[in-house]
This record gives sequence, structure tokens and C-alpha cells, in this order.
Amino acid sequence: MTSLSAGYQHTQKLTFPKSALSHLRANRSARANVASSPGLDIGQVRFPGDGLRGASVRVFAQPVLKPTDAIIKVAASCICGSDLWPFRGLQPVDAPMHMGHEYCGVVVEVGSAVKTVRPGQFVVGSFCLSDDTCPHCRFGFQSSCEQREFMSGAQAPYARVPLADGTLVATGTMPDDDLIPSLLAVSDVLGTGWYAADAAREQPGPTVAVGGDGAVGLMGVLAAKQMGAERIIAMSRHKARQDLALEYGATDIVSERGEAGVTRIKELTKGVGADSVLECVGTNESMHQAINCARPGGSVGFVGVPHGVELDGEFLFFAQKSLLGGPAPVRRFLPHLMELVLSRKINPGKVFDLTLPLEGVAEGYRAMDERRAIKTLLRL
Repeated sequence: MTSLSAGYQHTQKLTFPKSALSHLRANRSARANVASSPGLDIGQVRFPGDGLRGASVRVFAQPVLKPTDAIIKVAASCICGSDLWPFRGLQPVDAPMHMGHEYCGVVVEVGSAVKTVRPGQFVVGSFCLSDDTCPHCRFGFQSSCEQREFMSGAQAPYARVPLADGTLVATGTMPDDDLIPSLLAVSDVLGTGWYAADAAREQPGPTVAVGGDGAVGLMGVLAAKQMGAERIIAMSRHKARQDLALEYGATDIVSERGEAGVTRIKELTKGVGADSVLECVGTNESMHQAINCARPGGSVGFVGVPHGVELDGEFLFFAQKSLLGGPAPVRRFLPHLMELVLSRKINPGKVFDLTLPLEGVAEGYRAMDERRAIKTLLRL
């Protein structure tokens, strides 16, 4: 294993200081000052008169730590909807967090045990790190790998990717720059939306309902269309998101939520319900809405990170519906989805409606938190 060169001896990672989180919601309306200071803190976000109250970019060493690691120069990263939970103070944080789990870029160094990728190759990786050889990986559930880790620290110029052989997939050649956003989408948000449709047993013909108009929900619409759904009902209250859902293949828009949303979908399906339902939010209301929207014998693919979801056993027993979900095994779908992007058959990159440099990341979090942006792309 070679030593790191001076060119990437250090990397910037986005962190959430512990002291900031409990006050973020109260202070998010304040006008932030973004200032670069020498030394450790770069692009640190400070709220006037109230100290550190936001995300900051700091410098960390980023070496190859294990023979199975790779270091990549990140071409693009982004902010995930799940990143908003700690940003809002709704997820306990006991120490600074290295943020970012969606990434693509060029390999600059590999550990001695890495055989499938090499320096100079452009790669895309999953947010779930896997060896791709264990029994669960071979069964198609790399997100339950016996060595599973979760990617972090990808909102940075350079990133360390553990289990590189089983996680990273290389393109044959260097991709065109305009394809970078779509390749980035493959690493999580498209892969997760695709898994939601796959878990909901989507197949040519049936009716699909998609709960959630965030990036994952919109990718679920795209996935359902690619899988052959004839009718795709997107649940959304926001015009820009409705328009993108229609562009990706939605045939109907339902703005109602909860019981009213279930009633509307039953009306659209002549009282039957949807054959497949994609749950892409993670709240208790959205999960119950998804189950109640599905017809008896139907399937629910749930990929929203759960917060406060409680399901009664008797309710599930009499519902007679199939549920499959959890963290998406994106690695299973990576080669196929990358090929769809590289052949320009799909354009998931349109889901990024705000592009910022890494130094502007705090605005990206605020824009998504305030629903001024669907998903923020960070170009490096």
C-alpha cells in the first residue's frame, strides 16, 4: 500500500458540531454569515450573536486505513433527505458527524488488497458498503452484508471508501461531465427508489402509488415507469415536484395525505387500491397511508428511514399485504442503473434543482429544510 501524496493529505468534510444541533430549528431563519478562517475551520457557518449554529467544513486527514480501502477524488456529492434529521435536531448526536454518503469520482489510491478498481478510474459506490461476497450479498441484499458499514464523509473533496472491491463500480471510460449528476443519483437516491419499486413487486401493467415527493419518491416514479407500470399515482402537494413526477412518468397526482389520500386513491382505482405502493417518507402517517392504499394481496416497498413508526400486529394480520423494505441494496442495481444513465436512457440528475460548491453547503441544507429545493448537488 503506497503512502498518501501531499495533494490529498487532508480533505474537507462536512460536520455537525454537537453544540449546534439543539438550536438549528430555532435559528434557521436567521441570516447566516459564511466566513473562511485560517487553519482548521473553512467555510464555517455562524449565526450572528449566537455562536456556531450550523454545518461547517473542517479539515481532516484522510488516509487509506485498511488494505480493502480506496481513496477517491469526489466529482460530486449531495445532501440527502436523511441528512436533514440531524440537521433539524430530530436525531440524537453525541459527537460531530462526518456528513455525506452519496458520491462518485475518480480513484486516486487503493489498498493492497483491492483488485477490481484502480487509480484513474471513474467510480460510483453505494451508501451501504459491502464485500459483495457474503451469503447475503450473493442473495442480492448487500445492504445486509456480514461486513456492512455505512458510508460517511462524502461531502468532501476526497473520500475514503472501505470495502472498495465490493462497493465501487467503475465506468468503462471517463463519463461526460453532464452525466455526473445522474451517476451521482445512482449511488443512493435512484438506487433506493428503484429498490422501493422492486420490493413492491412492480411489474409491467399494474397500478403503482408513490408516497413521498422528495428525491427518493420521484426516483420511485422513474423506476416504476422503467419497470412497465401502466398507471403511476404520485402523491404530492408541490407544483415543481408534481411537474417532475409527471415528466418521470406519473399519470395521476394526488395532493391529499393520510386518510384523505387513501380515500382519493381508492376513488381512482374504483375502490380496489394500488397493486404496488412505494413508501418513501418514513413517518408513522406515511407508513399507514401506504399500507392502506394497497389492495389486499398487494405489496408495499418501504424505504423511508423510519421515525416514530408503530405497526399493530392485528392491523397487519388482517391487512393481508406484503411488506419489504429497509436500506436499499443499491450495489445489486448499480451496473444496470449506470448503464441506463451512460446510454442516456434515463436522466435522474434532473432531481437536483440546486447546485452549490462545497463552501455553500449550509445554504443547501437550509434550502432543503425549507423545501425550496428538492435535492442539493455539491460540485467539487
